[in-house]
Amino acid sequence: MLYGEIPGLDKRVSRIGQGTMMLGRSDPAKDFELLDAVYAAGVNLFDSAHGYGGGKCDVVFGQWVRDRGLREEVVLLDKGCHPHGQQRRVTPEDLTADLNDCLERLGFDHVDIFALHRDDESVPVGPIVECFNEHLAAGRIRAMGGSNWTHRRTEEANEYAEAHGLVGFAVSSPHYSLAECIDDPWGGTSVTITGEANRDAREWYRATQLALVPWSALSGGFFSGRFRRDNLDTFTDSADKRCVRCYCSEDNFRRLDRAKQLADEKGATPAQIALAYVVHGELNCFPLTAAWTPAEAADNGKGADTPLSPAEIAWLDLRSDQR
Repeated sequence: MLYGEIPGLDKRVSRIGQGTMMLGRSDPAKDFELLDAVYAAGVNLFDSAHGYGGGKCDVVFGQWVRDRGLREEVVLLDKGCHPHGQQRRVTPEDLTADLNDCLERLGFDHVDIFALHRDDESVPVGPIVECFNEHLAAGRIRAMGGSNWTHRRTEEANEYAEAHGLVGFAVSSPHYSLAECIDDPWGGTSVTITGEANRDAREWYRATQLALVPWSALSGGFFSGRFRRDNLDTFTDSADKRCVRCYCSEDNFRRLDRAKQLADEKGATPAQIALAYVVHGELNCFPLTAAWTPAEAADNGKGADTPLSPAEIAWLDLRSDQR
């Protein structure tokens, strides 16, 4: 496993992360078995949110961390301020309330990284940055960021922080993957930095090297091999249909074809190649995965260890026909 650093944290951070949305749905022993396998694969970065599982995901994760004595080893990115109905909820009051809820559910005295789950561009960044800094000074968080914030709003937040002698965003969590996101998975509330339309965003992240923790780095299972050009009308599960809608374009199938070819040559899987593309590119990435089984956790953990050259990265992304 490769590791990197995120400002504000005094521990190394695995270049592959694991989501927690699957926790709390079954036998806690199965959840612990999965988390044990993720950690055994070298992954110490985990992603959760105030709304995941109605709070159960934080509860189970906190129980596992305390039971295994791993609080000083794991890095948790937790999120708050997700919209609820017509309420946008991107306010200092909602930030504080959701952070306190998360801490209570986890049984922690601090969250390593706390991020806003969504943005409301009608809200000035100043009060948000100031609220984050109050929690930072109180020791409730170690670093802060935004999930599904545009790079321009992130830049605005960090410019405000610099101008006022405050700490700015250390991380950003948009969608980023080898596969281009061609439709919003969540009905117009999420942000991707894939595709030609988002070239400026990728260039800003390349220039600043702000830590990116991209969600759905494997694009909803697109690189699993289950999705083919000839079977897209056979899926009935809502998550599978979302993958078809958002990622199953011809250009993405060409990327998948190349990932399969490179995987065969390197003794890897297409999913590992897709993760390696995110990890070994020009952006400072810590991509998130969502293993549901110990076997998937072991496979995902190897993604960071699959070397790719700049020429191979450009070839995978269809920017070049030479490698």
